[in-house]
Amino acid sequence: MNNSDIDEVDENVTAELSRLRDSIDNIDAAVVHMLAERFKCTQQVGHLKAKHQLPPADPGREASQIARLRQLAENAKLDPAFAEKLLNFIIAEVIRHHETIAAGEDQQDEDR
Repeated sequence: MNNSDIDEVDENVTAELSRLRDSIDNIDAAVVHMLAERFKCTQQVGHLKAKHQLPPADPGREASQIARLRQLAENAKLDPAFAEKLLNFIIAEVIRHHETIAAGEDQQDEDR
């Protein structure tokens, strides 16, 4: 193998890395936008729960969502344990938001 072969391989590898990284960047952007949309919906759920004095957490719903996501992950050839960890992280953030919303709704009720 001479230097021109190495340069050609390096250029090909560099081009392929760039193409793959561009795809990763696009996927990351899509994930962020999807999470933003998800949190817009869960904020509405939080307001609805607070208005009707429902608890911020719903363990039954959370369990069914985890089971559903694990199955989706398996079907997609993604580690179900990783998918569950990700959903648990998101659920914890949603519950935190719901608690904050509920506290704000309580404060608004006291101010009336």
